[in-house]
Amino acid sequence: MARKILLIEDEEKIARFTELELVHEGYEVTKAFNGREGLELAEKGGFDLVLLDVMLPELNGLEVLRRLRRSSQVPVIMLTARDAVMDKVSGLDAGADDYITKPFAIEELLARIRVAFKKQDGVRQQTHRMTVCGVTVDTDRHEVTCQGETIELTNREYGLIRTLMVNKNIVMNREKLLNDVCGYDYLGETNIIDVYVRYIRSKIDDRFGIKLIHTVRGAGYVIKDET
Repeated sequence: MARKILLIEDEEKIARFTELELVHEGYEVTKAFNGREGLELAEKGGFDLVLLDVMLPELNGLEVLRRLRRSSQVPVIMLTARDAVMDKVSGLDAGADDYITKPFAIEELLARIRVAFKKQDGVRQQTHRMTVCGVTVDTDRHEVTCQGETIELTNREYGLIRTLMVNKNIVMNREKLLNDVCGYDYLGETNIIDVYVRYIRSKIDDRFGIKLIHTVRGAGYVIKDET
């Protein structure tokens, strides 16, 4: 069955060219030319991936992404202007899985789509509910609970816990965590992982009196299965 891609792009020539190339690769493509229409289509579901331009009429791409992430974790690749660094950072912070800058080579876009699908397939093959120290990660619901209480986390905090849970008892270095949580094109420093760990500890460890994420000095972080 062909993968279904939603392309939200207001420049009709770019949209048509991209659609033709994606269809040639065997994907099914639905187009939307403004943010409001694109959001409505995305929220209805049924798509395997969304290609989302930042500069859109009616609702800009970042607002579309923020609203979409309230109900869906469908992979999203942002299409950004080459010099719009803050758009890239804002998109990743809002929950984008990747971004590509315009003008882009179609081969690069296709490669990024393949990576997104490979990552998505890997998550689907993982256990949907993982529990350590009373903390449960539910990948279907994109939810973390502790002792039955839902923990409010940002997308990156959730991604960090999920990655450590999936790799429990394996020490993960900061660079690997950064790539998994923020993407290979993240522009910041690896010590941002330390910041997210502190946030998680304040929300879980300090609040519930447990030790979830362990620091391995000089190596990275690990979640240990105490059982």
